Amino acid sequence: MKFLLPKSRAFCICILLSIVLSSCYTKKDIVYFQNAKNFETIVDTDSFKAKLKIGDILQIYVSTINPEVTRPYNLVAESGGQGNGQLIDYLIDAEGNIDYPVLGKIKLLGLTIDEAKNLFKTKFSEGQLLKDPVILIRLQNFRVTINGAVNRPGVYNVSGERVSILEALGLAGDLSIKGRRDNVLVIRDFNGTKTYTRVDLTNKEVFNSPVFYLTQNDIVYVEPNNSSISNASGDSRVGTIISITSFILTTSLIFLTRN
Repeated sequence: MKFLLPKSRAFCICILLSIVLSSCYTKKDIVYFQNAKNFETIVDTDSFKAKLKIGDILQIYVSTINPEVTRPYNLVAESGGQGNGQLIDYLIDAEGNIDYPVLGKIKLLGLTIDEAKNLFKTKFSEGQLLKDPVILIRLQNFRVTINGAVNRPGVYNVSGERVSILEALGLAGDLSIKGRRDNVLVIRDFNGTKTYTRVDLTNKEVFNSPVFYLTQNDIVYVEPNNSSISNASGDSRVGTIISITSFILTTSLIFLTRN
């Protein structure tokens, strides 16, 4: 006794199978660090430190045993005339300088935070202004922008002095299922010069990328995969592929059920 499926039912089954198959994502599309081996050890030798840029905003606090002698260097913005305002911020201008009390113009462009601290100590020492001062410098505008196929795109403030691309993507809720892991773009601006670097999150070599650690005002863009683009644009090629696949499956199924 032969079992025959109605042609209409067979055709519907094939259409459903085609749609399911065409929308599936493979492990290769979504898994990070695919070439990392079990128990593999990688020693982190990266000593990356963000460098100061034009437009950076700094908060600087100087401390010594005698707080009175440091008062001229710790200017505060008055709040309501009560004298309990916060420390003022210093903007790195177009020439790379800040205008600092007593010391005047200080060029900080291109220095790390540690290098900037040492520069202040040197200037205080050379002018015999302060003895063994402790310098605290905090970058006030360290933020990164995460756009594209992530779950929570937006601008995120960074509390420390550096953040990795993985940490930044974590702030944005990670990549969506439709984001390309193998072609993430990092746009970096340093004093008017923009660089564009792409990283592959599916490869462990991402840890050696020059943009693994982000700098202030970096932009991370996650490109949507082909499936996302096709769905958004109504690409007729998808319909053509589904139709051809459905035809082949339908023909095969009818042939098999009649023999």
